[in-house]
Amino acid sequence: MSKDTILAVQFLFTMTHIQFIQNQTNIAPKSIEATIKLLSEECTIPFISRYRKDQTGNLDEVQIEDIAKAKKHYNEIIKRKESILKSIEEQNALSPELKSKIENSFDLQELEDFYLPYKKTRKTKGDTARENGLEPLAKIIMSQSRSVGTDDIEFLASKYLNAKVKNEDEALQGARDIIAEWINENLFIRKNLRRLFQRKAEITTKVVKTKKDDEAAQKFNQYFDWNEPISKTPSHRLLAMLRAEAEGFVKLNVTVEKEEAIDFIEENIIKNKNSDATEHLELAIKDSYKRLLEPAISNETLQEAKAKADIKAIDVFSENLRQLLLAPPLGEKRILAIDPGYRTGCKVVCLDEKGDLLNNETIYPHAPQNDTAMAMKKIRSMVNAYNIEAISIGNGTASRETEFFIKKIAFDKPVQVFVVSEAGASVYSASKIAREEFSNYDVTVRGSVSIGRRLSDPLAELVKIDPKSIGVGQYQHDVDQTKLQLALDSTVMSCVNSVGININTASKSLLSYVSGIGEKMAENIVAYRSENGPFEDRKQLKKVPRLGEKAYQQAAAFIRIKEGKNPLDNSAVHPEAYPIVEKIAKDLGIKTNELIANKEKISQIKTENYITAEIGILTLKDILKELEKPGLDPRKAAKIFEFDPNVRSIKDLKTGMILPGIVNNITAFGCFVDVGIKESGLVHISQLKEGFVSDVNEVVKMHQHVQVKVVEVEEARKRIQLTMVF
Repeated sequence: MSKDTILAVQFLFTMTHIQFIQNQTNIAPKSIEATIKLLSEECTIPFISRYRKDQTGNLDEVQIEDIAKAKKHYNEIIKRKESILKSIEEQNALSPELKSKIENSFDLQELEDFYLPYKKTRKTKGDTARENGLEPLAKIIMSQSRSVGTDDIEFLASKYLNAKVKNEDEALQGARDIIAEWINENLFIRKNLRRLFQRKAEITTKVVKTKKDDEAAQKFNQYFDWNEPISKTPSHRLLAMLRAEAEGFVKLNVTVEKEEAIDFIEENIIKNKNSDATEHLELAIKDSYKRLLEPAISNETLQEAKAKADIKAIDVFSENLRQLLLAPPLGEKRILAIDPGYRTGCKVVCLDEKGDLLNNETIYPHAPQNDTAMAMKKIRSMVNAYNIEAISIGNGTASRETEFFIKKIAFDKPVQVFVVSEAGASVYSASKIAREEFSNYDVTVRGSVSIGRRLSDPLAELVKIDPKSIGVGQYQHDVDQTKLQLALDSTVMSCVNSVGININTASKSLLSYVSGIGEKMAENIVAYRSENGPFEDRKQLKKVPRLGEKAYQQAAAFIRIKEGKNPLDNSAVHPEAYPIVEKIAKDLGIKTNELIANKEKISQIKTENYITAEIGILTLKDILKELEKPGLDPRKAAKIFEFDPNVRSIKDLKTGMILPGIVNNITAFGCFVDVGIKESGLVHISQLKEGFVSDVNEVVKMHQHVQVKVVEVEEARKRIQLTMVF
């Protein structure tokens, strides 16, 4: 093959690659090509979206991730094609026509249909019939031609008797087994049956009789006798049905009208209804549908619906996680944190501005001890001794009682009181990360520290906890775990890099999510910091063992160094743009530090004068925006929230009550609201506002303060129905 031919093939491959991704994403080819090049150079998605806008055409993180996924999917298709072609070729069955069909297909399902007749699986009924010499008889029946004697099928069948085929009935059965497999392997029939299932399939569930009265089954009683079109089944309902089946409470089926499916196959197989072959073809069609086609396509349809449900559930979880991680931080304050409890007492810790542990105590203000006076004395003493500015109370058991207790204390100075979610605190307290941080303290102290730190900076603390344990998901344990983990890791990385991190205070967990760093490099940074003291400028990162130029390029702009040598190190301006900023300052006749936050001078800058081959107009606009407010935290400030003081348990709720609440979970079907008791209430999507709502996130966000009205209370089942329409 000549060099020109090789180049032509490579060019065609590249164009196919780009075209495939364009079809999947509807993004311009030039942007796709630039993004793929950057990804191949090991650039991270946060880095590309923030610092390579001019190359990609201003693609955001979602679009870049879509390109990366489409590229991966394309590679999977190419790999599968190669495997299929090799397997069929080894069987000496690869005709030029089949090869061309496989090479020109970019549909994994279609590729599997091409491969179906050549799969090396267990021996089938058709295989046995072929071994017994019955394939010629099957071909005669399938041809339905009078000229070959199909009017006398019994006589024809008698010619194929042998030691393994004892009589005409066995011969005809064997021939039908072969025909059933041919029908199953017919691409046209499979494609159209898939369409029929996609359009008209019903999902039905029936309770397993022996489980009907099982207490654990009652949460699925809605699905004891259920049916609906699978195309209209929402994500949460499908996942609930699948969980009910997995736990053995119901039997699930996905079916279409059998007669419609059979009629369609007969229309495409039976050409001569007056032939003696018709009866046998009808039997073969029914057998093929019942034994081969229906189970396979029903399962395909269910798996396809499950994959879509997984994507929806993962999207909901990821968005909830994003909102939770980007929740308003209180900032660097001295915090007293309390993990409330009754019998075992309330675990109290005092933290400094950096979240370091100063002191820990246990107080017993509640039953059975009721040592309120001593508890008050200890809290007052700690607030004064450690100059506490805010108190963080976990929202678990005894939370409201602890909040009321704290608010009765007469402090010498104003102290803000917050109730925070303690979801995942127990998971953190027993983790390896917590043991490394607080090896000399037990899990109760570690849990209290987590409650305090997540008030100061939710992002910095929650990255230490497995997102699946934070309690903001929807059937997170039922979805594809690999896809879920990838999505959650991507979300955490996006959040960390959108905020930026203080390299001199960030934990190893937080550092590991910084663009270009990773877990091992984070360890090296922490070790270097411990040995050499705080970082004074970004360039010092290059002295960290194993942190090379590529990692530095990807990470540098996402770290912040407060009060360092270079004021730009506390901004989102990338070091590669420092020379441009310095030139701008020089042209304005001022020093770089005098340019920062100087709106008057910044407004005088003509960006087009500073465009270079590497840095274009989009990046320059970002630089100027950052110079106006360097290092600005994109998160809002934390706000104090107060529940209704008259509501402490579900017994206090009455229909018609209007209460303040905090959104603590969002699902596809509505949101859950904490009204200050152990149980959260559900606001169904139809009750979020007047009119139709297609997406819950259009109306509410995680941790949003809302007003709700109590619609119904089922105390026995601990269910609360709320509305925001009143």
